[in-house]
Amino acid sequence: MSSTKMKNLIGTLGAAATLAGMPAFVHAQGQEAWHQPARRTISADSTDNSEGGEVRLGYNFKSRADSISWARNRAVAERASGFHLVVSLKDRHLWAVIGGDTVLSAPVAVAKGTTLEFEGQEWKFTTPRGVRTVIGKSADPIWQPPEWLYAETAQENGLKLGHLNHPVKLEDGRTLTVRDGLAGVIEDGQFEALPTDEHIVFDNTLFVPPMGTENRKIHGELGKYRLDMGDGFLLHGTPYQESIGMAATHGCVRMRDEDIEWLYDHVPVGTKVYIY
Repeated sequence: MSSTKMKNLIGTLGAAATLAGMPAFVHAQGQEAWHQPARRTISADSTDNSEGGEVRLGYNFKSRADSISWARNRAVAERASGFHLVVSLKDRHLWAVIGGDTVLSAPVAVAKGTTLEFEGQEWKFTTPRGVRTVIGKSADPIWQPPEWLYAETAQENGLKLGHLNHPVKLEDGRTLTVRDGLAGVIEDGQFEALPTDEHIVFDNTLFVPPMGTENRKIHGELGKYRLDMGDGFLLHGTPYQESIGMAATHGCVRMRDEDIEWLYDHVPVGTKVYIY
């Protein structure tokens, strides 16, 4: 998932029977359907043989271990049966598959693979390979950003990072605090709530509002629909449609509006997602 735009700074076929209306076979423009060959060619960076395959031309791997991980997880995806999703991080593409039929083929954005270091903490923005399960889904989702969003914003704007877990005495004598789920300042005994659509910045410090407060909730960042794969990893929509097909997120798989809506309508909770 990408960082939100900078806020204003202020101070199986059986399973198929349940998928009503699902098209029989769909291709995204310029993309092949997911298929399961006995052997897949794999080659890049002169990485040598991995698990009996050669590495597919055009793919780059950090190491032999990385190429082996890719080959192993792709092999797991090839063996999958019933209704499931497949995500190729290298191709930046997702397929919905029933048996041998591809019923959705869609480009996606995946993690950018960078690392953020700030004030002694480190965040690695990757989409991990492996098998996940859709554990929930929602419409009009609200995003409560992780810590990294605030660290990234603070770093980009030359700010320190603080936390609003308790009242903070500001340099001008006012008190920054949270009341009834809203961040605000107390001056002369009067509490004044701060705008909920702006970052909280006082004394050259960006303050992180507690989870659950209105100041921690961002509408629209995840698009119209979200499928939860656990551990903070999501399939979701995005207002940044131009990023689809790129390595641009902080770990989630980002999709076009029409594709995430299709998943929301047709993918039941419990569906397996194979990522390689």
